[in-house]
Amino acid sequence: MADLHDLSLPDLARQLKTKDVSAVDVAKHFLARAHADTLGAYLAIDDDVTLAQAREADARIANGDAAPLLGVPVAHKDIFVTKDFPSTAGSKMLAGYRSPFDATVVDKLAQAGMVSLGKLNCDEFAMGSSNENSAFGAVKNPWDTTRIPGGSSGGSAVAVAARLAPAATGTDTGGSIRQPASFCGITGIKPTYGRASRYGMIAFASSLDQAGPMARSAEDCALLLSAMCGPDPDRDSTSLDRPAEDFSRSLTTSIEGLRIGVPKEFFGAGLAADVRAAIDAALQQYVQLGARLVEISLPRTELSIPVYYIIAPAEASSNLSRFDGVKFGHRAQQYGDLVDMYKKTRAEGFGDEVKRRIMIGTYVLSHGYYDAYYLQAQKIRRMIADDFQQAFRQCDVIAGPAAPTTAWKLGARSDDPVANYLADIFTLPGSLAGLPGLCHPCGFGEGGLPVGLQLLGNYFDEARLLNAAHRFQQATDFHLRKPEQMSPHAPHFVSSLPPEGAGLPKGGLSGGRQ
Repeated sequence: MADLHDLSLPDLARQLKTKDVSAVDVAKHFLARAHADTLGAYLAIDDDVTLAQAREADARIANGDAAPLLGVPVAHKDIFVTKDFPSTAGSKMLAGYRSPFDATVVDKLAQAGMVSLGKLNCDEFAMGSSNENSAFGAVKNPWDTTRIPGGSSGGSAVAVAARLAPAATGTDTGGSIRQPASFCGITGIKPTYGRASRYGMIAFASSLDQAGPMARSAEDCALLLSAMCGPDPDRDSTSLDRPAEDFSRSLTTSIEGLRIGVPKEFFGAGLAADVRAAIDAALQQYVQLGARLVEISLPRTELSIPVYYIIAPAEASSNLSRFDGVKFGHRAQQYGDLVDMYKKTRAEGFGDEVKRRIMIGTYVLSHGYYDAYYLQAQKIRRMIADDFQQAFRQCDVIAGPAAPTTAWKLGARSDDPVANYLADIFTLPGSLAGLPGLCHPCGFGEGGLPVGLQLLGNYFDEARLLNAAHRFQQATDFHLRKPEQMSPHAPHFVSSLPPEGAGLPKGGLSGGRQ
């Protein structure tokens, strides 16, 4: 029998339902792996809390409860507040903070019977593309521990990729689910803005932040997203009045005739050759599955970077003004008066990237610059959304790379924040438009590093994205690959080697390691 950490969520749930294994046994298995974490993925673990939840799940199973995720473990990005674990947002500002309530997403997964393994590392206040901005240390990519895992949901991506958790929650403001999913060889989906409640998410940019699941496969993500989404009108004014739905309902539907839009702007000079080779091979696999490729244009793609890095910092400067040392969080020990306390608390509590974005945001919102920067950025944001609507008249989904390169070396861009910002070029447009976006593993680049294919859909088209990704994953096995099978730098949690030909599509298309 396969190790518990190699099972998909449906397989885990099946073994729990048939009582081949108990929720307590599963929890203990993953807790042991979490305690052995050498990648920096976990920030907080509490065995007593986790095992108490597992015992409750076992009791529900014994009483005949057949909820699809009952007893299955999950770990949460530390941007979601939780009663039972500290909630830090990866910042010194909130070190040791405990919330009096759970975030809605955390609560919904708990109601579905999932067992929380703990909290996962992330870039401070979700600001970053590499997970090097955490006040508690960088997270390492399990495919090559000298490289970054992507950000800001890097801890979540690493926990899933290294089999430290079967599933994790993440958040995506400008690509923070999709980019680390690409770099770590897992699947992640950002739903339409407003699908999942933001209540209890420590805010970065309120008009962009969105929760989503990260797991090994599209099938796993469909189960998680079904439990996470739903209206929350009493606690989140941006929550959409759209009922929860079963996103796995059409997973196995044929994609014969699916029109896949390929934006020419996503395949320019900045796209690394090894990434392009993997993406091209993946698109041809979709053609073999019956899809049709359609060339489209998203002409304002390049403008998404300046637009995002005006709007997001502006909202961050407002949201983070609450962290002043008065009511909660870090407070400076030595200060002269209230203003001095504000200044010293924020100087000590925030990291460099957070300070940088607060300064940018405050500047673009200041008198004399609001019209020139923030207002113009909002106008272009609307144009970017209109570009997508024009494109969706020609296609059903849009496909391309999630990132221009594979994961770079730790520290390689620490002194060049703009280089980090440019890495988000392919994920930012969909975020600015509020569209759903999915990333699934589609091949490998130089050095055996994962490459992810991004799929973007029209509003509320999550089920179509998951269907397309699932059909791809039925024909290929990239999502089944393990880091320790590829990289000499990876931690050896498992010693088995892949079968000959693993990583190639089952149909024989050359789309594996490039």
